[in-house]
Amino acid sequence: MQAEPFTINIPEEKLLDLQERLRRINWAPDFSNEDWAYGVNGAYLRELADYWLHEYDWPAHQSKMNLLANFRVEIEGIPIHFVHERGKGPNPMPIILSHGWPWTYWDLRHVIGPLTDPAAHGGDPLDSFDVVVPSLPGYGFSTPLTQPGINFWRTADLWNTLMQDVLGYERFAAQGGDWGALVTSQLGHKYADHLWGIHLTDAIKLDMFNHDRPWVLGDPGLVSMPPGAVRKTTLARLRNYSAHVAVQGLDPQTLSFMAHDSPIGLCAWILERRRNWGDTNGDVESRFPKDDLLTTMMLYWATESFVTSVRFYYEAAWNPWSPSHSRTPVVEAPTGITFHGADAPNAPNDEQRQYWNLHHWDRHPAGGHFAPAEEPDAIVRGIRATFRELR
Repeated sequence: MQAEPFTINIPEEKLLDLQERLRRINWAPDFSNEDWAYGVNGAYLRELADYWLHEYDWPAHQSKMNLLANFRVEIEGIPIHFVHERGKGPNPMPIILSHGWPWTYWDLRHVIGPLTDPAAHGGDPLDSFDVVVPSLPGYGFSTPLTQPGINFWRTADLWNTLMQDVLGYERFAAQGGDWGALVTSQLGHKYADHLWGIHLTDAIKLDMFNHDRPWVLGDPGLVSMPPGAVRKTTLARLRNYSAHVAVQGLDPQTLSFMAHDSPIGLCAWILERRRNWGDTNGDVESRFPKDDLLTTMMLYWATESFVTSVRFYYEAAWNPWSPSHSRTPVVEAPTGITFHGADAPNAPNDEQRQYWNLHHWDRHPAGGHFAPAEEPDAIVRGIRATFRELR
């Protein structure tokens, strides 16, 4: 398992094909949808598509990606792309950062510099890390994925192999949000003796998909609400947090035929989540400028990875997580959590304190689901604080 340097180079014919498809969009009619009540607003989607076709510069963004140290390796027959940037402090701690959906590894670019070279970003050189940022299996350049059954807990096994056997780190730290939080918590559960600790931006229990309706995420908390508000609140929550899980967990391939053939269909599906899950207050570009949005779309479209990225939900729902031990806390590795006001206003609660070996927590009033891209300074502070006493 020898990692090889990797240069990102999307073929010119793929880019030309994209341009032709963007010129021939068969636009769906859209009316009475200025507030996005029915889904993505057609006028904004047209504006974004026009920018994609006439102004967006993929080669410029590709060049920026290639400034980082990119590698590829095959582990158990699965191609894994990762960035590996060495720390510049006196004793860097190795850390693996994991993204979610619809994120990409590129969402974590904002934290790489401050973690590897804290002195250059106003920090203490003693807080330096060797940073590893992989693309999840079946995402981006960790493709093509042709094996079924690869989910978050299988990914944790791959990450342990990557860090120990490929990169030679006997002990390491881990961090993640969304799917990355589940991968990271599984590392802290199954491989606690291999880890210095973990840091999360989402406190997601490892058995969250094990119940009878895995497409309904979490407890809506409706018991204390006035009866008249229950239906409206339930529908809003299901739309935000369950609509995509239902389709991607139960019927991912049907959705994939549409998104794989239509760049604007793929864009619309991802765009709604970036707008609704980020701390955007309905203005997606307040957090994600057009170039950022379209680079995300390109990392799904140009790599043809949408199909395997959404299967991650199916593989979690249909392959329930099983614990590796019955000890408490479930996640034994020392854990730090950075909570964001938009995602978890009342945390940490007693259940979270019992589930994770909570070593550090902090709260940031801003930011949403894509925390490292939205509030990278807060995430860097949370990571540094978590591991400062664990080095």
